[in-house]
Amino acid sequence: MKIQTHQFGELDFGEELILDFPSGLFGFEQLKKFVLIKIGEELFYWLNSIEQPEIAFPLFGISVIDENFPVEKESEVFGIVTLNRDPMQVTINLKAPVYINQNGKLGYQKIIDKENYPVKYHLFVE
Repeated sequence: MKIQTHQFGELDFGEELILDFPSGLFGFEQLKKFVLIKIGEELFYWLNSIEQPEIAFPLFGISVIDENFPVEKESEVFGIVTLNRDPMQVTINLKAPVYINQNGKLGYQKIIDKENYPVKYHLFVE
């Protein structure tokens, strides 16, 4: 399968890499099919929509930040990153993580109802 992305140009990938998000992501509920992209040693993953390839979400593995973060069986947990030219302004959403089960090719997003998980957690500090 091929898609033309804004971030990576043309991507060619097999059907076996497609992740199904039955409920979509918050604010993008109409998008159900994504591919998870990791380029070399880059810090971020990218969750790229297949239905609208111009839409991609930068992701960061939350376990790197908080090893006690709520996990789900057989799923990796990621936070959606808000990028900024100033690294000190880059934030990650810990309140609404994205869970991805790569074996089951299934993903979903949920709200963690705890005060210690903010929507805008600064990824980098001085």
